[in-house]
Amino acid sequence: MNTIELFEFLSYVVTVIGLPFAIIVFIMEQNKGRQNEEEEIFQRLSDEYREFLKLVLDNSDLQLLRREGAKAEFSEEQKERRLAIFGILISLFERAYLLVYEDNLAGKALRRWKAWEDYMREWARRADFRDVLPVLLEGEDEEFTRHILKLAEEEMARR
Repeated sequence: MNTIELFEFLSYVVTVIGLPFAIIVFIMEQNKGRQNEEEEIFQRLSDEYREFLKLVLDNSDLQLLRREGAKAEFSEEQKERRLAIFGILISLFERAYLLVYEDNLAGKALRRWKAWEDYMREWARRADFRDVLPVLLEGEDEEFTRHILKLAEEEMARR
């Protein structure tokens, strides 16, 4: 085999083996990058929810950690703070819906979404939260609005 034939043979080897291998590696790296991005989004949202819970703790007089909802009567200032805190929560839930939810989720993505849906259901069990949902959902994403209202109806029916 002369040098030209050797180079021609090697170019065939690269074309037949190297190019498909490079494409496979590229696709795998793209998928890994997408998964890392999804994980980062989920982590940022989780951090925001943790910050929200700190806000709830800082406003313990509003009784927002009671599963059944508040039992006390509130002043106008307390009612306003509750509404603002519920507004922050709806904003966080909408962001999670827009960034995490997709039709036909599976695997890790489905588990991530179910965690957010559990949070939504937990809050939707509260009558005081459900009562202000119409006000909180004005101007929000229509699909998100339908989704959280459906969850609220389901949780109310369970009670």
